[in-house]
Amino acid sequence: FEKPSAIQQRAIKQIIKGRDVIAQSQSGTGKTATFSISVLQCLDIQGLLALGDYMNVQCHACIGGTNVGEDIRKLDYGQHVVAGTPGRVFGD
Repeated sequence: FEKPSAIQQRAIKQIIKGRDVIAQSQSGTGKTATFSISVLQCLDIQGLLALGDYMNVQCHACIGGTNVGEDIRKLDYGQHVVAGTPGRVFGD
């Protein structure tokens, strides 16, 4: 994307400010991204980390440049959330 769509330009700042927003636009104009971006901007990262620690959520990133053996060990241990590049997660 080179610039935000009209709906994104109008709604994102308002949502981040905590305003109530009703957004209506054509399919494919970025409504889902508008709400997703806004919600992600409003998240309390420290609160999420504390909640994850409390719930003992296991997460691992499988990305290039890291030890494959460590990836395998972590995945064998069991993870609730796995993120990574397709080649690393699914194998080449």
